[in-house]
Amino acid sequence: MYSIIDGLEVEVVVTSNPYGIELDQLFGMAARINKKRGFLFVSRLLGKHIPVVPSASLGAGALLGRLYAEEAWKRPSPLEADRLRGMFASRREADEGYRELMARKIRIEEPTLFIGFAETATALGHSLFDAFEGNVTFVHTTREEIEGLVPPIRFEEEHSHAVAHRCYVRDSSVFREASRIVLVDDEITTGKTALNIIRELHAAFGHRDFAVASLLDWRSVADRERFAELERELGIRIRCLALIEGEIEVKGSPLEEGAKEAHDAFEPLPDFRIRRHDLSPLFEHAGSSPEDRARSPQLGSYLLHTGRFGMSAADGEALDRSVAGAAEQLAAHRTGSRTLCLGTGEFMYVPMRIAERMGDGVHSQSTTRSPIHPLRREGYAVSSAYRYDSVDGEEVANFIYNVEPGQYDEAFVFVEREYDPKRGASFERALSRLGVPVVHLVSFGASDDRRDGE
Repeated sequence: MYSIIDGLEVEVVVTSNPYGIELDQLFGMAARINKKRGFLFVSRLLGKHIPVVPSASLGAGALLGRLYAEEAWKRPSPLEADRLRGMFASRREADEGYRELMARKIRIEEPTLFIGFAETATALGHSLFDAFEGNVTFVHTTREEIEGLVPPIRFEEEHSHAVAHRCYVRDSSVFREASRIVLVDDEITTGKTALNIIRELHAAFGHRDFAVASLLDWRSVADRERFAELERELGIRIRCLALIEGEIEVKGSPLEEGAKEAHDAFEPLPDFRIRRHDLSPLFEHAGSSPEDRARSPQLGSYLLHTGRFGMSAADGEALDRSVAGAAEQLAAHRTGSRTLCLGTGEFMYVPMRIAERMGDGVHSQSTTRSPIHPLRREGYAVSSAYRYDSVDGEEVANFIYNVEPGQYDEAFVFVEREYDPKRGASFERALSRLGVPVVHLVSFGASDDRRDGE
């Protein structure tokens, strides 16, 4: 039983835990500012709301990939269960386990498409995809609307604060040629989101073989029956797999809307400074051709190999080379032993991969759109919150959670698209109040006339 706040309680009954992972290693609990759903399982592995050891978060996706291979392909994991479980116990074991999993990728010849759900599971989906090689592709959904592009797939996430999902791909054959679809989310509560996209994919492309992979699966008996009903209705197969399965019972009511104003506002440190870095020359961009730019002027500000526009295993190898160069360049700018790497919104995986290669003492997390009530109380998963306006010109509130004054010597903050300091004024004010003396603002879609410097 988790007592969250003001009589809001969630009872958890675990029915499956294939690797024997402790629940406290997987999640904590917090109150959500959302009338549809008033609580949140705050993942300790995603690298979204809580800082993580990068290899542990990346390893969680790879581990979920291993579980899919065991369930769908009957292939045993090359690492023993105790070794896999130990990946979440220490940085050393996480580093060693993740690197061994990456050195022993699973080859798949049957065309398989992995789809990660925005915003929380973009990195999880990408790291699961990265556990495979061969005839595999990856795309992640997005909350963003890109001018000039028509997404072949749209669907709704009914309990979310931002319900619309879109799938953009440069080549729709990514969908047409896939014979298996693997949907990746951090958590399944009712499964309605997965059912919505399965209906869309079946109607648009005739897909018949689906898997839904998640860290947590809390579907009730009635929810599971809805999956079986859809299988019978469409004549399809849906496998569901998770690191933890069980059921939940919620008691109490969501917080009132006024609670969302309870955020920290520490004064900036007197010696606070921002250093700016442009990594755009190291990465390929989506709008690199005249045809792409003609389709959408926005494309040039997005990276090509994040999964937002679809990517193959070969594209993943190209991304590996870019990540290695970026990590080497940024590691040379480290001045302290306690470093935070902060991704922004859906842009999680590339920053996390860079963080994993930047040396000891590095933690990673990301900003989020999800409004959560912070509370300084033992056992509560979100202790501090900093609100800012989107840096991409949208009128959307974003948040940074669980960063305390004095926690880090420096932070590297990663922004995918071209960064405009005027639009980023609210963001920079929030960064100045984190209690981190030096913030390295790293952009990937920067203009050619900006280079590293103050």
